[in-house]
Amino acid sequence: MVDVPEVSVRALGPCRIASPLAPLIDDKRTTQHYVDEDDRVLLDDTLSMIAQRNVPIDSLPGFEPAGPRRKIFFDPSKTRVGIVTCGGLCPGLNDVIRGLVLELTSHYGVTRIFGFRNGYQGFIARYGHSVLDLTPELVSTINENGGTILGTSRGQQDPEEIVDCLERMSITILFVVGGDGSLRGALEIGRVARERGDKIAVVGVPKTIDNDVPYIDQSFGFQTAFSKAAESIRAAHVEAMSSPNGIGVVKLMGRHSGFLACYASLANSDADVVLVPEVPFAFDGDGGLLRFLHRRVEERGHAVVVVAEGAGQDLLAQEDPATPQGSDASGNVKLRDVGQLLTRRITDHFAAAKMELNLKYIDPSYVIRSVPANPYDSVYCIRLSHAAVHAAMSGRTEVIVGRWRRRFVHVPITMAISHRSQVDPAGDLWLSVLEATGQPVRFC
Repeated sequence: MVDVPEVSVRALGPCRIASPLAPLIDDKRTTQHYVDEDDRVLLDDTLSMIAQRNVPIDSLPGFEPAGPRRKIFFDPSKTRVGIVTCGGLCPGLNDVIRGLVLELTSHYGVTRIFGFRNGYQGFIARYGHSVLDLTPELVSTINENGGTILGTSRGQQDPEEIVDCLERMSITILFVVGGDGSLRGALEIGRVARERGDKIAVVGVPKTIDNDVPYIDQSFGFQTAFSKAAESIRAAHVEAMSSPNGIGVVKLMGRHSGFLACYASLANSDADVVLVPEVPFAFDGDGGLLRFLHRRVEERGHAVVVVAEGAGQDLLAQEDPATPQGSDASGNVKLRDVGQLLTRRITDHFAAAKMELNLKYIDPSYVIRSVPANPYDSVYCIRLSHAAVHAAMSGRTEVIVGRWRRRFVHVPITMAISHRSQVDPAGDLWLSVLEATGQPVRFC
């Protein structure tokens, strides 16, 4: 029998207040397009996975569905809300802020909503960041711009000080929009509030341009990001085709997960090679990357390489084992530059073979992060915002909202930070990449 994950969601207490949205859902029951609040969304979606659980059907693990409840925990007229955006930029941050504010005000009647500036720093007195009074008028058009009107920062702050701030301001709901590190911080905020006996709901909206948060189908902004990244791959392809023995190298985000590189490459099928952290590669030998590129250029006259920033870190460490990598403000190990290594090794190889080479290197990372969300992501952002507000008003805490098997669900933060979602080398996504590029299963 496989392990059964803990999928239960923490609640602050029983819901006794009639929800203003109850008339919209009173007569609804589970259908193909709606899940009732008393139902569950199964974790597994194949017969073999369910069979491996070896438990009765009513014991199968399943997520609590997201959406409005018939009864809520908080009295909207007495509820004060905080919103914070943390970590790196991602398309859709302003859409999420706008969606939260409009849902809180328009449907629940909450009137006091505060935006904390520059990530978790905004709660800490010594930084001196003022709070922003978020109103429907203020947020009405912010979705047209990239970035976040609240600003952001990386790194943790003392959860005790953060809860002190929430208590001083009488805030009972906190929305945290951020990735793995930010959600770990949110979990700590929830823990401190719980230990103090505070009834504060902490709800996360997961943000990761790498698409590496587990137990959600996709993170917001990801579709925009890989669409924008595909433009850089197309540019690299045009450059490579326009010069003798042209090679374009495009480095994309992806510290531990290569989803962005995979999807962007599949979007226009211009890449000849895709390198991701999950699949090690070698430069040298008959089966190595350099020989493959050599042959591809001889056959076609050009080639394009797409590499995720976390790929090849083992090779970089071998080249310079004495230099410590250090960590960034979020505690992540600083990556060595695989793009520079690739360009150098490719250049040296073609020089040794006495072949002309015209190599173009493109790193579009900040261009991708800063753009507004595309229409698909805008829709996804507003639906996530609605789900987050419903979860918070019903007293759910230490939870994120996301979509699983195309259903919106509540996922305990403990599950969301338990590991990283990664490209499976034995899965169908990587198989599609191999089919599209024609590269071997491994460069070795």
